[in-house]
Amino acid sequence: MQNRKLGHSGPEVPPIVLGGNVYGWTLSKLDTFHQLDRALEAGLNFVDTADVYSRWASGHKGGESETILGEWFAKTGHRKDVILATKVGIEMGDGKQGLSAHYIEQAVEDSLRRLQTDYIDLYQAHRDDPGVPLEETLGAFDKLVKAGKVRFLGASNYSGARLAEALETSKKLGLASYISLQPHYNLVEREPFESDLLPVAQKYDIGVIPYYSLASGFLTGKYHRGADTSKAARGQSVQKYLNDRGFAVVDALTEIAEAHKSTPARVALAWLLARPGVTAPIASATSDSHLDDLIAAATLELDTASLHRLHEVSAPVAA
Repeated sequence: MQNRKLGHSGPEVPPIVLGGNVYGWTLSKLDTFHQLDRALEAGLNFVDTADVYSRWASGHKGGESETILGEWFAKTGHRKDVILATKVGIEMGDGKQGLSAHYIEQAVEDSLRRLQTDYIDLYQAHRDDPGVPLEETLGAFDKLVKAGKVRFLGASNYSGARLAEALETSKKLGLASYISLQPHYNLVEREPFESDLLPVAQKYDIGVIPYYSLASGFLTGKYHRGADTSKAARGQSVQKYLNDRGFAVVDALTEIAEAHKSTPARVALAWLLARPGVTAPIASATSDSHLDDLIAAATLELDTASLHRLHEVSAPVAA
């Protein structure tokens, strides 16, 4: 498994990022510990989570994923062996949200406590906060880097224009800069990343770690025409893909997977790994077989004809 550079100034990372959004939500603590043990043994040592995971679940308040990760670090002593990414900015209740300097200072301490660590490898703005000057946000992040609480900075859910503005602001003020972007990008969601964000990422040579790489499980091929998704954990998220274009993509994935003695999930991730600008897609797993897909995807190389077919069948529909 060959590691990749996360931007021009970032660390070496494995080609697949383990998504921590399922920890404490659709994956129990015991199963999470098992997965993390297996992933680390296989070389997948980059884990992405967020303070808000999994606040959306009934009875949850946020911090569940970070807490479980922290307990695993405490139990195994593997903190130094993991590239740990988390995020700040989305509402945690009681007015806790945004990217003000005051809130960032508070939120990072909460994350460090839950994660049972004294540093975060990649601390990311979970989404842009247009109500706070970039100078304030980036200045707060810079202090965390200088204090050793954070090694690198990343951005998620920014527009291309705001990302470029943030990068230029850091450069102008001599502040620590975002080295990575976490966008929504996969075979059935290619825009606005390709037209709006990719040019900025390439211009500034920052890493790209897409989320929803498997389109909430749709690209694994588990949903079929006429399927009832109402009871699925992410059923609402996949509704928009249950159409002719979506199923044409899944059909192509299935046929290419059969030809490569692989699975649709592995092929979908391999397509992302072959895309310009992409460093490592993020994908979550809720079973050993799902994790096997992530491990195998890291070394799957698709032939030119397969890549071309996927590119054509997934072409965005003109507005």
